[in-house]
Amino acid sequence: MFSVTVFFAAVAAILIAFAALRLLQKQAGGRFSPRRLARCAVIAAVYVALCLVLAPFSYGAVQVRIAEALCLLPVFGAEYIVGVTLGCFLANLFGSTILDVIFGTLATLLACLVTCKLRHVRLKGLAIPASLPPVFFNAVIVGAEITLFFTDYHAMSAPLWLLCLSNGISVGVGELISCTVLGVALVKLIESNAALRRAFTEA
Repeated sequence: MFSVTVFFAAVAAILIAFAALRLLQKQAGGRFSPRRLARCAVIAAVYVALCLVLAPFSYGAVQVRIAEALCLLPVFGAEYIVGVTLGCFLANLFGSTILDVIFGTLATLLACLVTCKLRHVRLKGLAIPASLPPVFFNAVIVGAEITLFFTDYHAMSAPLWLLCLSNGISVGVGELISCTVLGVALVKLIESNAALRRAFTEA
């Protein structure tokens, strides 16, 4: 049953990604080639599959969502913003709450946009600066979401800001592992391998 859910989620990600990117292609005057469309759809599907297969680690206040490593892919092109954001939307739709669909997807979209802007910035040859937007936006937005909607903060003695900070740190630590460790390693692997670099960047 679980594998069937993963399969249909991946198929849905591919179909919706193609539709969304076709629309973007028309708006951008044909800038998105079929190769880039397909690449982006696959990334959306991979994000969804990783989240559902690794569901115990992908959802909740304490999580290490391995799929978030893909948030570094906008380093290689703006089209990945759509693929990763769409993947996050569908993963939350299939595996989480409607609030996470809204706020989690918003955090991912903002993170990917800023990551794309930082794509040329390196720290000792590593894309560390580009890995920080996902950490920041998820810690702030998802941390606040968990506190306000999934915590009985009225019954707690701790102030609201402290609860937001605590949940933000929990989310942020997971994002550091996923993005600043795994995501940066993924970017380095792609950049250091000519075949992989062509696969991820050819128009």
